[in-house]
Amino acid sequence: MAESEKQTPLGEFLRSRRAALKPDDAGVVSYGARRVPGLRREELAQLAGVSATYYTRLEQGHSVNASPAVIDALARALNLDADERAHLHELARPTPGKRRRPSRPATARPGARQLIDAMGGDVPAVVLGRRTEVLAWNDLGHLLLAGHCAADAPDRPADRPNLTRMLFLDAHHRDLYTRWQEEATRAVASLRVVAGRFQDDRDLAELIGELSMRSPEFASLWSKHPVATCASGTKYFRHPEVGELALQFEALHLPDDSGHRILMYSAAPGSPSEAALHLLRAKVTETSVPVRTR
Repeated sequence: MAESEKQTPLGEFLRSRRAALKPDDAGVVSYGARRVPGLRREELAQLAGVSATYYTRLEQGHSVNASPAVIDALARALNLDADERAHLHELARPTPGKRRRPSRPATARPGARQLIDAMGGDVPAVVLGRRTEVLAWNDLGHLLLAGHCAADAPDRPADRPNLTRMLFLDAHHRDLYTRWQEEATRAVASLRVVAGRFQDDRDLAELIGELSMRSPEFASLWSKHPVATCASGTKYFRHPEVGELALQFEALHLPDDSGHRILMYSAAPGSPSEAALHLLRAKVTETSVPVRTR
Protein backbone atom coordinates (compact mmCIF):
# COMPACT_ATOMS: atom_id res chain seq x y z
CA MET A 1 0.00 0.00 0.00
CA ALA A 2 1.36 3.41 -0.92
CA GLU A 3 2.32 5.71 1.93
CA SER A 4 0.08 8.71 2.47
CA GLU A 5 1.56 12.06 1.61
CA LYS A 6 2.48 14.36 4.49
CA GLN A 7 2.25 18.12 4.21
CA THR A 8 5.66 19.42 5.26
CA PRO A 9 7.27 22.84 4.63
CA LEU A 10 10.09 21.10 2.74
CA GLY A 11 7.73 19.11 0.54
CA GLU A 12 5.53 22.12 -0.18
CA PHE A 13 8.51 24.24 -1.19
CA LEU A 14 9.94 21.52 -3.44
CA ARG A 15 6.57 21.03 -5.13
CA SER A 16 6.11 24.77 -5.68
CA ARG A 17 9.52 25.14 -7.31
CA ARG A 18 9.22 21.93 -9.33
CA ALA A 19 5.86 23.11 -10.70
CA ALA A 20 7.33 26.50 -11.62
CA LEU A 21 10.30 25.10 -13.56
CA LYS A 22 9.59 24.66 -17.27
CA PRO A 23 11.07 21.54 -18.87
CA ASP A 24 12.76 23.61 -21.59
CA ASP A 25 14.47 25.79 -18.97
CA ALA A 26 15.82 22.68 -17.26
CA GLY A 27 17.00 21.07 -20.51
CA VAL A 28 14.38 18.33 -20.31
CA VAL A 29 12.93 17.07 -23.59
CA SER A 30 9.16 16.92 -23.30
CA TYR A 31 7.10 14.53 -25.40
CA GLY A 32 3.37 15.05 -25.80
CA ALA A 33 0.96 16.79 -23.45
CA ARG A 34 1.84 17.08 -19.76
CA ARG A 35 -0.83 16.56 -17.13
CA VAL A 36 0.85 18.83 -14.59
CA PRO A 37 2.87 22.03 -14.98
CA GLY A 38 6.59 21.98 -14.51
CA LEU A 39 8.86 18.98 -14.07
CA ARG A 40 7.80 15.50 -13.07
CA ARG A 41 9.30 14.06 -9.92
CA GLU A 42 11.38 11.55 -11.81
CA GLU A 43 12.71 14.28 -14.10
CA LEU A 44 13.86 16.42 -11.20
CA ALA A 45 15.37 13.40 -9.48
CA GLN A 46 17.37 12.58 -12.60
CA LEU A 47 18.63 16.16 -12.89
CA ALA A 48 19.69 16.11 -9.23
CA GLY A 49 21.32 12.70 -9.49
CA VAL A 50 19.14 10.98 -6.89
CA SER A 51 16.72 8.11 -7.21
CA ALA A 52 13.14 8.90 -8.07
CA THR A 53 11.98 6.83 -5.10
CA TYR A 54 14.15 8.77 -2.67
CA TYR A 55 13.09 12.14 -4.06
CA THR A 56 9.41 11.15 -3.90
CA ARG A 57 9.77 10.13 -0.26
CA LEU A 58 11.55 13.41 0.48
CA GLU A 59 8.83 15.49 -1.16
CA GLN A 60 6.08 13.48 0.52
CA GLY A 61 7.61 13.92 3.96
CA HIS A 62 8.66 10.31 4.52
CA SER A 63 12.42 10.90 4.46
CA VAL A 64 14.35 13.19 6.79
CA ASN A 65 17.96 14.14 7.32
CA ALA A 66 18.76 14.70 3.65
CA SER A 67 22.45 15.44 3.32
CA PRO A 68 23.65 18.96 2.42
CA ALA A 69 25.04 17.50 -0.81
CA VAL A 70 21.59 16.23 -1.84
CA ILE A 71 19.97 19.55 -0.95
CA ASP A 72 22.61 21.40 -3.00
CA ALA A 73 21.98 19.07 -5.94
CA LEU A 74 18.23 19.73 -5.75
CA ALA A 75 18.84 23.48 -5.51
CA ARG A 76 20.97 23.39 -8.65
CA ALA A 77 18.42 21.29 -10.52
CA LEU A 78 15.66 23.72 -9.53
CA ASN A 79 17.73 26.79 -10.50
CA LEU A 80 17.24 28.33 -7.06
CA ASP A 81 18.77 31.68 -6.23
CA ALA A 82 20.90 32.26 -3.14
CA ASP A 83 17.97 33.11 -0.84
CA GLU A 84 15.94 30.13 -2.03
CA ARG A 85 18.93 27.80 -1.66
CA ALA A 86 19.51 28.94 1.94
CA HIS A 87 15.79 28.54 2.66
CA LEU A 88 15.81 25.00 1.26
CA HIS A 89 18.68 24.10 3.59
CA GLU A 90 16.78 25.55 6.55
CA LEU A 91 13.68 23.51 5.71
CA ALA A 92 15.75 20.35 5.38
CA ARG A 93 17.28 20.73 8.85
CA PRO A 94 15.83 18.31 11.39
CA THR A 95 13.72 20.16 13.95
CA PRO A 96 13.48 19.12 17.59
CA GLY A 97 10.35 17.13 18.33
CA LYS A 98 9.29 19.58 21.00
CA ARG A 99 5.79 20.85 21.41
CA ARG A 100 5.42 24.45 20.35
CA ARG A 101 4.94 26.72 23.34
CA PRO A 102 4.04 30.39 23.53
CA SER A 103 7.17 32.50 23.87
CA ARG A 104 7.66 35.42 26.19
CA PRO A 105 7.07 38.83 24.56
CA ALA A 106 10.20 40.02 22.81
CA THR A 107 11.99 43.16 23.89
CA ALA A 108 14.41 45.37 21.99
CA ARG A 109 18.03 45.28 23.04
CA PRO A 110 19.09 48.44 24.91
CA GLY A 111 21.81 49.08 22.34
CA ALA A 112 19.27 48.90 19.51
CA ARG A 113 17.02 51.40 21.30
CA GLN A 114 19.95 53.74 21.85
CA LEU A 115 20.92 53.49 18.19
CA ILE A 116 17.54 54.48 16.79
CA ASP A 117 17.21 57.25 19.40
CA ALA A 118 20.63 58.58 18.38
CA MET A 119 19.37 58.89 14.81
CA GLY A 120 16.99 61.48 16.25
CA GLY A 121 14.85 63.31 13.75
CA ASP A 122 17.07 62.58 10.76
CA VAL A 123 16.41 58.89 10.04
CA PRO A 124 13.09 57.07 10.46
CA ALA A 125 13.91 53.81 12.21
CA VAL A 126 12.17 50.92 13.94
CA VAL A 127 13.32 47.84 15.81
CA LEU A 128 11.42 44.78 14.60
CA GLY A 129 11.05 41.38 16.21
CA ARG A 130 11.33 38.25 14.11
CA ARG A 131 7.55 38.30 13.47
CA THR A 132 7.70 41.95 12.26
CA GLU A 133 6.24 43.23 15.52
CA VAL A 134 7.44 46.74 16.38
CA LEU A 135 9.60 46.57 19.51
CA ALA A 136 10.64 50.24 19.40
CA TRP A 137 10.65 53.20 17.04
CA ASN A 138 11.96 56.72 17.04
CA ASP A 139 9.71 59.74 16.55
CA LEU A 140 10.23 59.91 12.80
CA GLY A 141 9.79 56.17 12.33
CA HIS A 142 6.52 56.29 14.24
CA LEU A 143 5.14 59.18 12.22
CA LEU A 144 6.27 57.69 8.90
CA LEU A 145 4.84 54.20 9.37
CA ALA A 146 1.98 54.41 11.84
CA GLY A 147 1.12 57.89 12.99
CA HIS A 148 -2.43 56.67 13.64
CA CYS A 149 -1.10 54.35 16.37
CA ALA A 150 -0.20 55.48 19.86
CA ALA A 151 3.44 56.48 20.23
CA ASP A 152 3.95 54.10 23.15
CA ALA A 153 2.20 51.12 21.48
CA PRO A 154 5.45 49.12 21.07
CA ASP A 155 5.80 49.08 24.86
CA ARG A 156 2.56 47.11 25.23
CA PRO A 157 3.09 43.51 23.98
CA ALA A 158 -0.63 42.78 23.94
CA ASP A 159 -1.39 45.33 21.23
CA ARG A 160 1.95 46.43 19.79
CA PRO A 161 1.87 47.13 16.03
CA ASN A 162 2.90 44.39 13.61
CA LEU A 163 3.96 45.68 10.19
CA THR A 164 2.88 42.58 8.26
CA ARG A 165 -0.50 42.36 9.98
CA MET A 166 -1.11 46.07 9.36
CA LEU A 167 -0.05 45.76 5.72
CA PHE A 168 -2.85 43.27 5.06
CA LEU A 169 -5.49 44.16 7.66
CA ASP A 170 -5.08 47.87 8.54
CA ALA A 171 -6.57 50.18 5.90
CA HIS A 172 -4.53 53.19 7.10
CA HIS A 173 -1.23 51.34 6.81
CA ARG A 174 -2.20 49.65 3.56
CA ASP A 175 -2.97 53.01 1.94
CA LEU A 176 0.51 54.20 2.86
CA TYR A 177 2.08 52.19 0.01
CA THR A 178 1.63 53.29 -3.60
CA ARG A 179 2.99 49.93 -4.76
CA TRP A 180 1.07 47.79 -2.33
CA GLN A 181 1.36 44.54 -4.29
CA GLU A 182 5.12 44.89 -4.48
CA GLU A 183 5.31 45.60 -0.76
CA ALA A 184 2.99 42.69 0.07
CA THR A 185 5.06 40.24 -1.97
CA ARG A 186 8.22 41.47 -0.30
CA ALA A 187 6.68 41.10 3.16
CA VAL A 188 5.51 37.54 2.50
CA ALA A 189 8.83 36.55 0.95
CA SER A 190 10.67 37.83 4.02
CA LEU A 191 8.24 36.08 6.37
CA ARG A 192 8.87 32.80 4.52
CA VAL A 193 12.58 33.11 5.30
CA VAL A 194 11.83 33.65 8.98
CA ALA A 195 9.34 30.76 9.07
CA GLY A 196 11.98 28.45 7.64
CA ARG A 197 14.57 29.55 10.17
CA PHE A 198 12.24 29.39 13.20
CA GLN A 199 10.05 26.39 12.43
CA ASP A 200 9.20 25.81 16.10
CA ASP A 201 7.96 29.37 16.75
CA ARG A 202 4.34 28.98 17.83
CA ASP A 203 3.55 32.70 17.80
CA LEU A 204 4.89 33.00 14.27
CA ALA A 205 2.76 30.04 13.16
CA GLU A 206 -0.30 31.68 14.75
CA LEU A 207 0.40 34.96 12.93
CA ILE A 208 0.63 33.13 9.59
CA GLY A 209 -2.57 31.24 10.37
CA GLU A 210 -4.40 34.42 11.32
CA LEU A 211 -3.36 36.23 8.15
CA SER A 212 -4.19 33.21 5.99
CA MET A 213 -7.70 33.12 7.43
CA ARG A 214 -8.40 36.85 7.42
CA SER A 215 -6.71 37.95 4.19
CA PRO A 216 -7.27 36.09 0.90
CA GLU A 217 -4.46 38.20 -0.58
CA PHE A 218 -2.01 36.98 2.04
CA ALA A 219 -3.18 33.38 1.60
CA SER A 220 -2.69 33.59 -2.17
CA LEU A 221 0.82 35.03 -1.85
CA TRP A 222 1.79 32.56 0.87
CA SER A 223 0.76 29.62 -1.31
CA LYS A 224 3.22 30.73 -3.99
CA HIS A 225 6.19 30.35 -1.58
CA PRO A 226 8.10 33.55 -2.44
CA VAL A 227 11.46 33.65 -0.65
CA ALA A 228 13.76 36.67 -0.26
CA THR A 229 15.75 38.21 2.57
CA CYS A 230 14.77 41.76 1.53
CA ALA A 231 17.73 43.40 3.28
CA SER A 232 17.58 46.59 1.22
CA GLY A 233 15.61 48.28 -1.52
CA THR A 234 13.16 51.11 -2.15
CA LYS A 235 9.71 51.61 -0.68
CA TYR A 236 7.18 53.99 -2.20
CA PHE A 237 4.88 55.88 0.15
CA ARG A 238 1.91 58.20 -0.12
CA HIS A 239 1.98 59.76 3.32
CA PRO A 240 -1.18 61.55 4.53
CA GLU A 241 0.90 64.43 5.97
CA VAL A 242 3.61 65.06 3.35
CA GLY A 243 2.60 63.27 0.15
CA GLU A 244 4.68 60.87 -1.93
CA LEU A 245 8.12 59.63 -0.93
CA ALA A 246 10.54 57.11 -2.42
CA LEU A 247 12.76 55.97 0.44
CA GLN A 248 15.66 53.56 0.45
CA PHE A 249 15.58 51.07 3.29
CA GLU A 250 18.26 49.00 4.96
CA ALA A 251 17.57 46.16 7.35
CA LEU A 252 20.32 45.68 9.91
CA HIS A 253 20.07 42.17 11.37
CA LEU A 254 21.29 42.03 14.95
CA PRO A 255 24.22 39.69 15.64
CA ASP A 256 22.38 37.13 17.75
CA ASP A 257 19.82 34.39 17.18
CA SER A 258 16.80 36.54 18.01
CA GLY A 259 15.83 37.37 14.44
CA HIS A 260 15.49 41.03 15.44
CA ARG A 261 16.47 43.75 13.00
CA ILE A 262 16.62 47.51 12.72
CA LEU A 263 14.79 48.95 9.71
CA MET A 264 16.05 52.36 8.60
CA TYR A 265 14.84 54.69 5.84
CA SER A 266 16.61 57.45 3.92
CA ALA A 267 15.99 59.70 0.92
CA ALA A 268 18.36 60.53 -1.93
CA PRO A 269 20.08 63.90 -1.28
CA GLY A 270 18.39 66.78 -3.03
CA SER A 271 15.37 64.71 -4.05
CA PRO A 272 11.70 65.64 -3.57
CA SER A 273 11.54 62.73 -1.12
CA GLU A 274 14.23 64.34 1.02
CA ALA A 275 12.19 67.56 1.07
CA ALA A 276 9.09 65.58 2.09
CA LEU A 277 11.09 63.88 4.84
CA HIS A 278 12.16 67.32 6.11
CA LEU A 279 8.48 68.30 6.26
CA LEU A 280 7.71 65.15 8.22
CA ARG A 281 10.56 65.96 10.59
CA ALA A 282 8.97 69.38 11.16
CA LYS A 283 5.70 67.60 12.03
CA VAL A 284 7.56 65.67 14.71
CA THR A 285 8.86 68.93 16.16
CA GLU A 286 5.39 70.48 16.08
CA THR A 287 3.78 67.61 17.99
CA SER A 288 6.61 67.52 20.55
CA VAL A 289 5.33 64.20 21.88
CA PRO A 290 8.38 62.04 22.63
CA VAL A 291 8.23 58.36 21.88
CA ARG A 292 8.84 56.36 25.05
CA THR A 293 11.39 53.64 24.28
CA ARG A 294 12.24 52.63 27.81
